[in-house]
Amino acid sequence: MTKPFVLASSSPFRKTMLANAGLDFTAIAAEIDERAVEAPLAGSGATPEEVAEILAVAKATEVSERHPGALVLGCDQTLSLGDRLFHKPRDMEDARRHLLALSGKTHHLNSAAVLLRDGDVVWRTVSVARLTMRTLDPAYIGQHLARVGQKALQSVGAYQIEGEGIQLFDKIEGDYFTIVGLPLLPVLAALRDLGAIDG
Repeated sequence: MTKPFVLASSSPFRKTMLANAGLDFTAIAAEIDERAVEAPLAGSGATPEEVAEILAVAKATEVSERHPGALVLGCDQTLSLGDRLFHKPRDMEDARRHLLALSGKTHHLNSAAVLLRDGDVVWRTVSVARLTMRTLDPAYIGQHLARVGQKALQSVGAYQIEGEGIQLFDKIEGDYFTIVGLPLLPVLAALRDLGAIDG
């Protein structure tokens, strides 16, 4: 690593991915209200991919303003089922409703990543994964949520495929890193291109 950079996120999953890749970075949470950023987009015709990118830019911009000269990585992920956007469940009952809605259907995880320096976007990408959930018995959903507990509230789909959540699926098409919330291979390529890491 030649120059450290900033991850505009407090996500433990994103921090772990970057650390495991051997990157030197500082994680700083963006101080924004994501729902307030997203509110004007409702009914605007913005796609789930565009919503993810707009949120990623908003996070990176806020952190970039506080850290002049730093290369800042902003990320966001949306979960879409048709034209419905899902957010992180508020509580366990909300998590149960998420899983009931996704049961037997194919949804998309749209993971956006952007790199900013001094408030200017220097690179952006959105990677999409398609996940087909098997048809779940409501009683099984209750048992599953009882086992995983509060972890269900940490992700937009109320599941983690790196844990027991993998049992909910019939088919997954897409990159593992995209599903976990950071399209890591394109990010690493961009960091090399920008001279931020060796390669």
